[in-house]
Amino acid sequence: QVQLVESGGGLVQPGGSLRLSCAASGRIFVISSMGWYRQAPGKQRELVARITSGGSTNYADSVKGRFTISRENAKNTVYLQMNSLRPEDTAVYYCNADVRTGWGSVPVAYWGQGTQVTVSS
Repeated sequence: QVQLVESGGGLVQPGGSLRLSCAASGRIFVISSMGWYRQAPGKQRELVARITSGGSTNYADSVKGRFTISRENAKNTVYLQMNSLRPEDTAVYYCNADVRTGWGSVPVAYWGQGTQVTVSS
């Protein structure tokens, strides 16, 4: 019904940068918010950043000042610019979108397939 397609993950050295992209497609009436989460081995999934359709953002304390989330509403696309990357940022990063599929529909959370980010010398 709704698909989230991610790109931009990879291997980078400490201090480097990456930009993740996520585009939502399918039966979409409106997306109220989109976000990025990450999960490292042996740890629970954690919020990295979220952004609403109105542009309001929130970040995990560990990434404030280093990561920036943005979106293009007309394209249903969200980005995560990651600067000054550290080894502890290594994780699988997942895109999330809260989607309404029609008038009066309940919002449903959709998830991307995940993309690996590895920060290592």
